[in-house]
Amino acid sequence: MPKKWQVTSPIESGAIKGVPEENRIILQLLHNRGFDDAKSINDFLNPDYDSQILDPFLFNDMAKAVERILQAVKNNELIMIYGDYDADGVCSTAILYSALKKLGAQVSIRIPFREGEGYGLNMTAAKEIIDGGYKLVITVDCGISNKDEVAFFKDNKVEVIVTDHHKEPDELPLGALAIINPSLKDSNYPFKKLCGAGVAFKVVQGLIKKQAEFALANKIPIGFDKWLLDLLAIATVGDIMPLIGENRIFVKYGLIVLDKTRRAGIMKIVEKVNHYSGKLDTQYIGWRLVPRINAAGRINHASLAFELLISENAEESDRLVKQLEDENTKRQSITASMLKEVENEIGEVKEKKLLMAIGQNWHPGVVGLVAGRISDKYNLPAIVISQSSDQDVSAGAIKYIGSGRSVEGFDITSALNECEEYLDKFGGHPQACGFTILGQDNLLGFKEKISAIASRALKDLDLRKVLKIEAEIELADINWYFYHKLEKFEPFGEGNNNPLFLVKNLNIEQVQTVGGDGQHLRAMVSQVNHPVIHKIIGFSFGDWCAKLNVGDKIDVVFEIGVNEWNGHKELQLKVIDLRMSES
Repeated sequence: MPKKWQVTSPIESGAIKGVPEENRIILQLLHNRGFDDAKSINDFLNPDYDSQILDPFLFNDMAKAVERILQAVKNNELIMIYGDYDADGVCSTAILYSALKKLGAQVSIRIPFREGEGYGLNMTAAKEIIDGGYKLVITVDCGISNKDEVAFFKDNKVEVIVTDHHKEPDELPLGALAIINPSLKDSNYPFKKLCGAGVAFKVVQGLIKKQAEFALANKIPIGFDKWLLDLLAIATVGDIMPLIGENRIFVKYGLIVLDKTRRAGIMKIVEKVNHYSGKLDTQYIGWRLVPRINAAGRINHASLAFELLISENAEESDRLVKQLEDENTKRQSITASMLKEVENEIGEVKEKKLLMAIGQNWHPGVVGLVAGRISDKYNLPAIVISQSSDQDVSAGAIKYIGSGRSVEGFDITSALNECEEYLDKFGGHPQACGFTILGQDNLLGFKEKISAIASRALKDLDLRKVLKIEAEIELADINWYFYHKLEKFEPFGEGNNNPLFLVKNLNIEQVQTVGGDGQHLRAMVSQVNHPVIHKIIGFSFGDWCAKLNVGDKIDVVFEIGVNEWNGHKELQLKVIDLRMSES
């Protein structure tokens, strides 16, 4: 299906006040991101850790939480950090664990098993923690929806500090001693988009500020928090949080720390897993590091990833990286195999508005990945459901574990809300969800109802994938000066995407296929009144070579990048989409 090109309207002259003379395209990009005054522009283009990071004690319960943690350290109480099995949860756990170990705390961690325990606290874990003699439990990246488990801890004289970032539920865990969550309706914390690791990081900052008030044998060194920024950058990118505000600062400085990391485990991953550009950037985090950290929790247990992140021994790290690579390879194999089965189950798409597949014993750790692949391919919401081999003993019913991914315009988690009568558990975000169903009757009822909801909601929606183009420019605008201006917008990611540009009426000077199987397009292009010829590269656009001839004119949507070879550098336009020019 052809993509829909959506070009942002050009800003009017003088729309941005109090800014020195600047390139008109750069001003357009700043305006597109909501920056229309000198201060906001300076804060964005020149993020500064020391002056722009917020005070952790702006959180309502931060003082109460930090004082209780420091008291527990002072009294040698057993502390349990309870995390999650994805990259954000594992990094959150490692951040808080590392700080508490510096304090000399008696601290342990528990990360639930995805397949057997699921997300968040559970009663079995709570009982084991109580039996283990722990007096303080700190959740990271979870806990906000666990009112029953928190109440159970309180009844058994175990105090709980909830640190989370997920949406506030209908009922808060009011049995908690403190709740640190920027997403709460009554939160005083100005920045609402922290990931779980970001919240854990703010707790560490609070501990550093408050520790002098307690007679402790060990202290967290001043500046220690900055050496946690590599983990925070991984978590922020991995959880697809918007790279604005504090997150932008965390990731910008986190990439610097990542490049100089002292962590033996991360050093080993970087050593073994190269990046095509050789640059440690958000793409490297998102496409190389995060999938490997997630693989541990998807296929086996996330404790493997946690041990790697905190490892200080090169030999141990080497062993753990090999295990993680094995898990990731296994994850890739399972995903590829399941994807074929799911596509066969879905069959012809035709007029379907929601794609759904149900299979026996599909690995629950990758149903979300496969749903995402299907949704991306067809630009439709997709749900993949695995029938578990284990029955739910208490209910005496077959258990189904599902995951969904959606497209812009269809809130899949709101759709689940309408199907609540058929669901045992569910949760998620507008474009991603997870759920469990007990019993075949509930499965059939759910399938019928959510399909009807999707058909109704998407009936008149334009389902073409939208390319949001930041500006229409000329080839003459592209030079090294302009590229270095664009670099100031990094790091790119959610909420601050690498800008897409449109150039019309490009003349084909040369065209050829490249790559071992000829699946990529490379062409030299020019434009009237512009003497410089630019190279464009279109990955997976090789079929266009048969359609294009020298002298043809095309319109191209592209990103601007750099191609390096044998010590040479050149600006390169990476094709995102193209079409024949209309004139």
